[in-house]
Amino acid sequence: MKEKNKILVLAPHTDDGELGCGATIAQFANEGKEIYYVAFSICSRSLPAGLPADTLAKECKAATAALGIKPANIILMDYDVRRFKEFRQNILEDLIRLRSEINPDLVFLPASQDIHQDHQAISEEGFRAFKNVSVLGYELPWNNTSFNTDTIMEITEMNLNTKIEALKAYQSQRHRNYFNEDFIRGLAKVRGVQSGKQLAEAFETFRWFL
Repeated sequence: MKEKNKILVLAPHTDDGELGCGATIAQFANEGKEIYYVAFSICSRSLPAGLPADTLAKECKAATAALGIKPANIILMDYDVRRFKEFRQNILEDLIRLRSEINPDLVFLPASQDIHQDHQAISEEGFRAFKNVSVLGYELPWNNTSFNTDTIMEITEMNLNTKIEALKAYQSQRHRNYFNEDFIRGLAKVRGVQSGKQLAEAFETFRWFL
């Protein structure tokens, strides 16, 4: 990872990037790498009744700041939830623009077997747009029918704690079972055991350039 200094995280919705690779982001931030985070929807039209439309935008900014990402490197869009596939060309054009503007060394996006329709669109169009860049897919187990643990990132207890604290910014999502701290710690321990480490995050390798 030493030569990967400009990192781009593609999140279909706010919170996906933090859930999928939050501890790895924290590690990269600690190493001084330049990290960009793009969420394609702030879910303004699918929030629980009574919450302001910008609730998730504010929560995402707080969460990514906790991970160590500069506010200037956060890009938030607002495609309609569960309708990304209707806007594939627009999304691809956004991604190509991001490729030109950021020119990342490494891209994180949802794994190829993620069954959420919006996640599929970002995974497929993201890989298409960044076909000449190293690309890793992060896991969201509640959406994955299967997952190839091709790449393992060892994380520290501090990185994991940072991820958990960052996710606490998403107060509007605390009712979701995958925000449970025991689950997040448990998955990190499972991936650690699989790789002979104490704690880890696992990724699917789409393409890797040496």
